[in-house]
Amino acid sequence: MKRVAPPTQVTATGNDQASPPEPETVTPVQGGATTGDRVSKQATPQIRDVAAAAGVSHQTVSRVLNNSPNVRPDTRQQVLDAMERLRYRPNRSARALGLGRANAVTVVTANTTLYGYAGVLQGVEEAGRLLGLTVGVRVVESEAAGDVRHAVEYVTDPSCGNVIVVAFDPAGSGVLRAMPEGVPMVAATEAGGLPGVDRRMIYLDERQAAADATRHLLDLGHRTVHHVAIPSEIRDSARQSGWRVALEQAGAEIPEVVQAGWDLASAHRAGQLLAANPLVTAVLCGNDDTALAVRRALHEAGRDVPGDVSIVGFDDVPGAAYWTPALTTVRMDFAGLGRACVAALAHATTPTRLDPPSLIIRESTAPPPDESRPR
Repeated sequence: MKRVAPPTQVTATGNDQASPPEPETVTPVQGGATTGDRVSKQATPQIRDVAAAAGVSHQTVSRVLNNSPNVRPDTRQQVLDAMERLRYRPNRSARALGLGRANAVTVVTANTTLYGYAGVLQGVEEAGRLLGLTVGVRVVESEAAGDVRHAVEYVTDPSCGNVIVVAFDPAGSGVLRAMPEGVPMVAATEAGGLPGVDRRMIYLDERQAAADATRHLLDLGHRTVHHVAIPSEIRDSARQSGWRVALEQAGAEIPEVVQAGWDLASAHRAGQLLAANPLVTAVLCGNDDTALAVRRALHEAGRDVPGDVSIVGFDDVPGAAYWTPALTTVRMDFAGLGRACVAALAHATTPTRLDPPSLIIRESTAPPPDESRPR
């Protein structure tokens, strides 16, 4: 049997941070019984023995055991040498119990396959691996109250560790709103964060990027820009807001937003509506998958891209540069967003650098047909 000290929350950085005590190994007495007053604590070396032999604190030994990057190489080697001399072998299952939340991170997300969500997961995994964290994923099935409650109940168990909520949609936002105080967490959200929520939120400025994309189309000579929107927690999403502001500032007509879901079929239907309108010459799509489906609908209607209609996507999926025509789109650093979330949980002293969203101009945008240009 093992006796494990009470868990103490630790962070992944900072030499002055408290570290959990290494659980002492309890040696069974004859017959298999173990009691506190009948144990020989000298049977195996303990973490404090290693600290004494290495001439460091037991917190430093703990950091070496936890693969913390905040230990000098020479100090790390001193500790490793002391472990070898003493034949110290840590009980890793007991250590995991002692580390508590700080040794793991669980991502709550409504989707694991869409490009933005998958990019955040990639960044979390990369950063977590460097810090020696166990990374888990909990999918929230929908925004229904029961699904949100089940997801929250799952991740508030201490075994799930720190929590990252991907709140790009109503389901993720529902989890973020329902998270109880006291759970160490951070959320990846749309630009500006989630209104009315007092939790740490990190985001990319997609609102400004949407405005830049809209201005690009207006500068080419288009009278206005139509928008096919993807689902959002708030009515006027960051991408939609940036599009609207750019049109207002230019004094251009603001068309009615065409709503689409996350699925390609709904985006294709939105494209069919736009293709049937001869006044449509420019479209800003909520993401690149939407742009792909809208492009197909325009092709089926005999409308050329970019000769008749210009299209701009969002996200810059890996294949966007290889479409015919290559897609003009907004590049989003989703992996960097995931890494930044882990850094925030680890209380990193140096903020993770996030590449700002940027417009990548390719072949799918051009001036409108002559008869459509403003006089």
